[in-house]
Amino acid sequence: MANLQIQTEEPPESQTPLLTSNEGVENGDDNNENKKEDGDGENEEDESEVEESLARLERFLTALGFNQNSALSLVVSWSVFAAVGVVLPLVALSMCECQECERYEIQSFEMVIVAFQASLAAVSLLCLSHNLRKYGLRRFLFVDRYSGQMRCFYRDYVAQISGSVRLLVLWVLPCFLLKTVREIIRISYVQHGSWWLSLAIFSALILSWTYMSTISLSACILFHLVCNLQVIHFDDYGKLLQRESDVLVFMEEHIRLRYHLSKISHRFRIYLLLEFLVVTASQAVTLLQVTGYGEMLTFINGGDFAVSTLVQVVGIIICLHAATRISHRAQGIVSLASRWHAMVTCTSSDASQLRSSASAGSLEAANHLNSIHIDYSESDVESMDYAGMSTNTQRASYMSSHHKRQAFVMYLQTNPGGITIFGWTVDRSLVNTIFFLELSLVTFVLGQTLI
Repeated sequence: MANLQIQTEEPPESQTPLLTSNEGVENGDDNNENKKEDGDGENEEDESEVEESLARLERFLTALGFNQNSALSLVVSWSVFAAVGVVLPLVALSMCECQECERYEIQSFEMVIVAFQASLAAVSLLCLSHNLRKYGLRRFLFVDRYSGQMRCFYRDYVAQISGSVRLLVLWVLPCFLLKTVREIIRISYVQHGSWWLSLAIFSALILSWTYMSTISLSACILFHLVCNLQVIHFDDYGKLLQRESDVLVFMEEHIRLRYHLSKISHRFRIYLLLEFLVVTASQAVTLLQVTGYGEMLTFINGGDFAVSTLVQVVGIIICLHAATRISHRAQGIVSLASRWHAMVTCTSSDASQLRSSASAGSLEAANHLNSIHIDYSESDVESMDYAGMSTNTQRASYMSSHHKRQAFVMYLQTNPGGITIFGWTVDRSLVNTIFFLELSLVTFVLGQTLI
């Protein structure tokens, strides 16, 4: 893939018109120097906060086993996963067998729950660790200096990272409490010979469930964070229409944003698809077992179904919410550009003045864009390449401002952008399709078991 490198003689602030405002009045050299020193100090503090937030996030992902940069860390990560997520619950469940345990714990149900929980956590760990190992956390989140980390977004980055951690705690904690209450009630009914054995089984099941559920939800939260960080740039892109008038600048920035969305779609498409498949299969098997069970189901013997279903559905909702949000934010740029085009057209009074100013702006923007060169240092197969626009300076200089704005609006209409899964844009239409597919599956299962 191509990493954008802009070579101009202007200072760095003027290279990214999206990120800096053109408003301001020069009041003297001394005042400007003082403001520059104050701004540099604030920027250094904000940058240090970003680095600290990223470091904490990286330590957390390393503790869960997502950081597999070396052979040793890879072996340790998957060994811990197999021991805590698979072997430990199976051993604990095998020790729960007794003559009267069927009323309070159904072994077939518990085995299916452990199998699908381990499958979902394995998909999360495999896909996310591969991307983190390949790109690193900063490039993976698009907050490194080579992917558009801008000073005015430092505080927004910190807020989004902190919000993602809070979201993870907000969902893991209630599910953990529900799982704990269920296990306490079950142990109070099922006698294992000694309280020490019961306590060991209880601790093993809680530890395994917490570890696997945290891995699954952390992957969803990480995808949610990546999308929300791009929402920041799309929000600022909408403000760009209020302070800039050069159409070529708009197109350059939009191409860069679409490039990032294409990279995100490529990196997460396998993960999203496998997660949908695993969750759908899990819910179908759960429904088959519940409706086909002849005895009475209670919270004691079937409560794990409710807890596991809650975790899986929450993960799907988090991913769909993040994907649809960024997709509709990208598609909403078309309406903003259309409104801007209409307002500029309706308020134009001097056509000749507009044409002359547009010609000068086009020449300057064309020279700016021609300085872009492509560095193929990253290879995301089938991901959209980021390339500068080839501009004919003479034709652009004579093109009227109205025609350029109209061409820009048409470009946005045919290139809306968004998160895609093998060409399918994740928006409300796809969510409706998924809903009706799941409803059809539920109806089919109920027809096979209840009728």
